[in-house]
Amino acid sequence: MTGSFPPRLMPAPEAARYLGVSESTLRNLDLPRKKLGAKRVYDKGDLDAYADSLPYESEPQPTW
Repeated sequence: MTGSFPPRLMPAPEAARYLGVSESTLRNLDLPRKKLGAKRVYDKGDLDAYADSLPYESEPQPTW
């Protein structure tokens, strides 16, 4: 069975599409990037961890 899955390391356009945000929003998130030669790429694990850390709509928001 052949399936399609996201690559482990993604340049900004792919990482933004994976999270469902614009590239400028992605860059403002201050997520870690890795070096791959001269490229800077985002690790799928870091993107998943960020998405997992977001609160659900029904969760109370902190009051600071």
